[in-house]
Amino acid sequence: MALLEITDLSVAFDTQEGVVNAVNGVTLALDRGRTLGIVGESGSGKSQIAFSVMGLLAKNGRATGSVRFDGREILNARPAVINPIRAQKIAMVFQDPMTSLNPYMRISDQMAEVLVHHKGIGKSEAVAEAVRMLDAVKIPDAAGRIRLYPHEFSGGMRQRVMIAMSLLCRPDLLIADEPTTALDVTVQAQIMTLLGELQRDFGMATVLITHDLGVIAGFCEEVLVLYGGQVMETSPTDPLFESPAHPYTRGLLAAIPRVDQEGEELDAIPGSPPNMTRAPKGCPFAPRCAFAGEDCLDHLAPLSEFSPGRFRACNRSLEEIA
Repeated sequence: MALLEITDLSVAFDTQEGVVNAVNGVTLALDRGRTLGIVGESGSGKSQIAFSVMGLLAKNGRATGSVRFDGREILNARPAVINPIRAQKIAMVFQDPMTSLNPYMRISDQMAEVLVHHKGIGKSEAVAEAVRMLDAVKIPDAAGRIRLYPHEFSGGMRQRVMIAMSLLCRPDLLIADEPTTALDVTVQAQIMTLLGELQRDFGMATVLITHDLGVIAGFCEEVLVLYGGQVMETSPTDPLFESPAHPYTRGLLAAIPRVDQEGEELDAIPGSPPNMTRAPKGCPFAPRCAFAGEDCLDHLAPLSEFSPGRFRACNRSLEEIA
């Protein structure tokens, strides 16, 4: 049995402009100790999948389908059901550590609060455990710096603090939502290396949400490619990079800058993502796809297996898009 099973998940938001269909029929499964990357452009619905799992959708949002964690249905669960799971079994690292941390509280108080509230241990024991976790995420002089305020840490160090906080209760599943956003390239690499080490040390399953395929390549075992709230392709990581099977995946890979192509123009995907208040009838990528036909505008192909463990949602054959 998979640790996390999402079946036909759809998420919609009521706005002044109309209903925004952010996620449309997403299905995925993640086993214990495995790493899954969810990749796609901004607005593709990546974060809303995570918020649905965590029970953190905005008030104007609604989710349908099924989210099962360790065999238990948790989608739209009551607070009494989801709060213990969210506290101790599933943890999330958010995009911006500066807005996720309370600027008026010392790091020691914020971290200790997690253990005092959820584990019922004393404050001094909680602070000692927080220091050990800061050591685990390689913050220098953790014992001396734990009483600092968030603004006294760099962006990369704040992200390490957020990772440490998320691991205090030893979760079975970690969801990292764009954990390297706004960090410079060197710090990005350090954070991803750290996450990889912690994932192996703690044996967690990990969902990494990002728009950066380069980060996915170095961290994840499986990849789910999302566009317009729809799954375009899902595959083990190496085969996806070696032979992408959906035009959108190929477009994303072609748009990655390469050091051996200095001076050449990037092969950008033309057009813009769809307006999800008027969700397209067929494939959401069809207006931007060089291989699209009339059938693509009218009909979204089902996600079908074309190779062991690999699935794609495309009306064109692999030979047609080669």
